[in-house]
Amino acid sequence: MADPKVGGQAVIEGVMIRSSERIATAVRAQDGGIVVRWQSYQSLAKRKHWLDVPIIRGAISFFEMLVLGIASLNFSAEIATRDDKSRTVSETSGPAPTAGGSDDPKKGKGGFGTVSMALTMLVGLSVGVFFFLFIPLWISRALGLQKGAVAFNLVAGLIRVAMFVGYVRALSFFPDFRRLFEYHGAEHMSIYAYENGDELTLENVRQYKTFHPRCGTSFIFIVAILAILVYSLADSSYQLVAGSMPPLFNRFVLHFLLLPVVAGSAYELLKISARHTQRWWWRVLAAPGLWIQHITTRSPDHAQLEVARIAIWSSVGMPLPGTVRIDNG
Repeated sequence: MADPKVGGQAVIEGVMIRSSERIATAVRAQDGGIVVRWQSYQSLAKRKHWLDVPIIRGAISFFEMLVLGIASLNFSAEIATRDDKSRTVSETSGPAPTAGGSDDPKKGKGGFGTVSMALTMLVGLSVGVFFFLFIPLWISRALGLQKGAVAFNLVAGLIRVAMFVGYVRALSFFPDFRRLFEYHGAEHMSIYAYENGDELTLENVRQYKTFHPRCGTSFIFIVAILAILVYSLADSSYQLVAGSMPPLFNRFVLHFLLLPVVAGSAYELLKISARHTQRWWWRVLAAPGLWIQHITTRSPDHAQLEVARIAIWSSVGMPLPGTVRIDNG
């Protein structure tokens, strides 16, 4: 049976797929071949059962995916821009690789924890927090809404959504990002085929749409909705204790500290809604995320679908074609 927890993201010239036991990133190299890096992985919430509780496990999963996503992007950038002459012997020799790629389990764990990755993540998060958390708060205050918790956070939430839509729309005009969106479509189509139990032939995968309700864009919209509720309650609680609404900086700090709660709650809601895809309220909840995927996904070619299905095969431990190179250095 297909693993219901399979998910992933598009990377540079490739796709990263995460199953319940492995993470695999497949990338198209400059010479046309496919290079795979995989690692055995189990969420901290699964390894520490006392953390496997609602909201906490969602917050943990959110930050884990941030780290793993950046690591996969770094790997894909390295492979997609690396000259074929720099390949090592370990990448090109030996029998046809499997998803493990090596009899040495330690090799499946390397390459994901570098200082540069940590710095990239820190800078990226800082910029993201400033633009998508602080700027909407500042605009709402400039509009004179600071005295009302619900109105203030409703407007700030709408501003965040507008900024996000404008951001991804602007990216879609760049050829490199349009190609990334094609791999995003390949990821969704391949996951859909896998979840439905189809053999991952290119013909079968091609039958599916590029839109998937569990996509990260759907998650972002759920986060935006829940943020309005959580932040409104937080501001009202602050007012009850302090006697007035929090000033801008205090509001920013309070909302930032509650971000894991919002992300964890969104994770739980997305997880629950995945079991009720035929309900009307689920269609309403999923509609904004599916709509934005008209921008963030594009129809892939066969070569891109090939990369996506290789990533799925590797993530679930299936044997890979002999032409695939394993790079777990």
